[in-house]
Amino acid sequence: MKSKKYVEELKNKSAADLAQELVAAKKELFNLRFQNATNQLENTARIREVRKNIARIQTLITQKSRVAE
Repeated sequence: MKSKKYVEELKNKSAADLAQELVAAKKELFNLRFQNATNQLENTARIREVRKNIARIQTLITQKSRVAE
């Protein structure tokens, strides 16, 4: 599955890399929402996918911070 591979790639990244990935995903979500509002978005399922990716990234950041404590 695509999401399992994506999570495995994220697990290998450092906390700083995850933070950068989170910022990029949030920017992408903003752009997708903007395109959706102006009726330019072809694939509306991409919004849901990006939201789930943001949640995955945030989960890994939380896990890494708890391990560091």
